[in-house]
Amino acid sequence: MRKYEVMYIIRSDIEQEVVQATIEKFQGIINNGGEITKHDVMGKRRLAYEINKFRDGIYVLVHFNANTDVITELDRVMKISDEIVRYLIVKDVA
Repeated sequence: MRKYEVMYIIRSDIEQEVVQATIEKFQGIINNGGEITKHDVMGKRRLAYEINKFRDGIYVLVHFNANTDVITELDRVMKISDEIVRYLIVKDVA
């Protein structure tokens, strides 16, 4: 298993229950074949530029160990999720 890091931005105009459900959904995908080492909900922040008419979003940063099939599934689900404004999955080299 390799170390990865994912940062994603959740829309700020949805309810807190939906935000929590979205975070738990992605944690479930990662835990299904991987393990989370650090999870940090950074909270609502202003975006550097407007994305899809959103000026701010809820930032979440997750460090985890996983295989490539977990990364493929996480990428697929994040692409089709309406709650996600932007995301980035990278290998953690530190």
